[in-house]
Amino acid sequence: MATFLLVHGAWHSGRSWDRTVPLLESAGHRVLAPSLTGYGDKAHLLGPEVGLGTHVDDVAGLIEDERLDDVVLVGHSYAGMVISGVADRAPERIAHLVFLDAMVPEDGETAVDVLPITKQLIDVAVDGWRVPPMPEQPPPIGLFGVTDPDDVAWLRSMLSDHPVRCLQEPVRLDNPAARAIPRTHIHCVRGRPAGITRRPVPAGDRVRELPTGHDCMITMPAELVRLLLEAV
Repeated sequence: MATFLLVHGAWHSGRSWDRTVPLLESAGHRVLAPSLTGYGDKAHLLGPEVGLGTHVDDVAGLIEDERLDDVVLVGHSYAGMVISGVADRAPERIAHLVFLDAMVPEDGETAVDVLPITKQLIDVAVDGWRVPPMPEQPPPIGLFGVTDPDDVAWLRSMLSDHPVRCLQEPVRLDNPAARAIPRTHIHCVRGRPAGITRRPVPAGDRVRELPTGHDCMITMPAELVRLLLEAV
């Protein structure tokens, strides 16, 4: 049995993994899919003080509180920043890192450094600190790559604003032990919005692709699970 810790991206909540969790559990694995501070059951905690460090603390604290070891730590989108910070803090607890269509930072970088287009989101933040969810676009982009009307409605029901501080705080990656953790990058290769560029994958990391949009945990959960199980 492996332990999967699934970390959602910006605007989303732990509910975004609802189609993924039971498939992993039915394969005999333990799965945790928390909502980060400011989202889902923690939406009432959303505020300008919530930043990347808050979310790293969320995940690192859960690993410590649950006494988790040999964790397959999965980060979707913005959560690539989060899992990178967690791995730097507790590399001995992590068996594998999975960057799911995710940001892949270097030491000292912010989300804006990794994905410069996010600067445009900061410029239009409401009240100067919160960024509303991205608007739905025509297929194949849809809402975060989701185009089925029922799925779009379900996804929209879980979305919250994203604090600007999450995009501006740098991540600390200065623990050499973290670089030794095996890594997989899963790229969603359909319906990519203009201006979204992907960095080259570091040498030695595994790369897989899914022929779907950004929120593959909603559109292709079974196919995603097959790729996640490769990390076990």
